[in-house]
Amino acid sequence: MRTALTIAGTDPSGGAGIQADIKTMTANGVFALTAVTALVAQNTTGVKSIRESTPDFLAQQLDCVFTDIFPDAVKTGMVASVPLIEVIADKLTEYRAKNIVVDPVMVATSGDRLISEDALDALKSRLLPLAAVLTPNIPEAEILSGQTIRTPEDMLRAARTIGEAYGCAVLCKGGHQVNDANDLLWQPGREERWLCSKRVDNPNTHGTGCTLSSAIASNLAKGYNLESAIERAKRYIFGALSAMLDLGHGSGPMDHMFDLHSGFIEGEDGL
Repeated sequence: MRTALTIAGTDPSGGAGIQADIKTMTANGVFALTAVTALVAQNTTGVKSIRESTPDFLAQQLDCVFTDIFPDAVKTGMVASVPLIEVIADKLTEYRAKNIVVDPVMVATSGDRLISEDALDALKSRLLPLAAVLTPNIPEAEILSGQTIRTPEDMLRAARTIGEAYGCAVLCKGGHQVNDANDLLWQPGREERWLCSKRVDNPNTHGTGCTLSSAIASNLAKGYNLESAIERAKRYIFGALSAMLDLGHGSGPMDHMFDLHSGFIEGEDGL
């Protein structure tokens, strides 16, 4: 079985963060490995509190993973401080990790800021250059590019700026009232490609960014090329949103297990 590592914070409500990553990786057929960057007290209505891992403890978690079950792909999510970013960058470099998907988490779906100001420079200088692909949403792409994004042309310009700055592919995610659910893939030395899909009329979008990046990492771990991995991940997100799960009092989670069927899940007699 192929394996994928998620390096991210937690979500007690299960829709985002490490919990969403584990569900997504499982549903996409890989064995999920984890390293926790922070314990986050959050739910569908917002973030209440964050307790970070210490740099030493995060380093030990990563050592335990890489020296025992080497991941076929890595996804990074919420990393809120300079020391943790440095530890992650050091360990990914030390172990020569491959298929690194960086979700540059800066703002939660609820609007809460999830990264400190001083961590942004460390993210740019240490972690982003290690990525095979970055997956910013519109607000994150604006921060990383220093540009305002209002049109598809703006998305292309920002993605090119980001990709050329960090030497990696960039999946600039649509939404946020720009281009609906159409995403732009920019790759060094290749023609840009629009990945189009129908927008699902579902207000419950908690954890969509975490889920998409984890699905991409899962498919890279299984040997798909980047474009195919993204296409498969987008189809998975479409199915999870289309299941119309409705939990919580805010922007609720998707149904990560919409395509998982067994007697144990469905309660058939004798199981």
